[in-house]
Amino acid sequence: MTTQTKKTTTRKPRAKKTVAVEAPPAINSLPKLPFVFEVLDLTSKQVGNANKVKALQAHEFDALKSILKWNFDNTIVSLLPPGEVPYGDAEDQDMYSGSLSENIAREAAGGESATGQDLDGRGKTSLRREWANLYHFVKGGNDSMKNLRRESMFINLLSGLHPLEAEIMCLVKEKSLEDKYKITRSIVEEAYPDIEWRDKA
Repeated sequence: MTTQTKKTTTRKPRAKKTVAVEAPPAINSLPKLPFVFEVLDLTSKQVGNANKVKALQAHEFDALKSILKWNFDNTIVSLLPPGEVPYGDAEDQDMYSGSLSENIAREAAGGESATGQDLDGRGKTSLRREWANLYHFVKGGNDSMKNLRRESMFINLLSGLHPLEAEIMCLVKEKSLEDKYKITRSIVEEAYPDIEWRDKA
């Protein structure tokens, strides 16, 4: 009878890899009048809900609050058709391929502008300037407007915005802002207790 001995090997301990963790940007690192996407991006990158609340509070303005309310208040119903937004008119369709979202993504990445914007990061207008007209796109705002006119207004708005603000509008109309930004309704409620939520009765 033969006995087998089990051969054991000892492994050298692995050196621990150190991963550099990038610190979130400072809450006050934005320009004096930031774009909505800049505030949402900064807020999304903060660690912990308390810091996200502070970031929103540090950059409070009506356009931002309106966008957040449209996205998170379930009683605010978009009158725009769901899904991709067709890009421009027939002439635009011949000139540029793809959906508006694809063109916005290309522009945001620094590609050629399909909307005629200068792509040094600024559009012809901003949500800060246009927020008071957003009522045209939701139920109860301007219901008598013809759908074709409303959709045309929306496309024109998107074409004039910075590509990342246009992307926000496309996300908000679908109530899917949190697909891109790590911001929840509870964070918004804590940051802006003055928002009157119609679905919170």
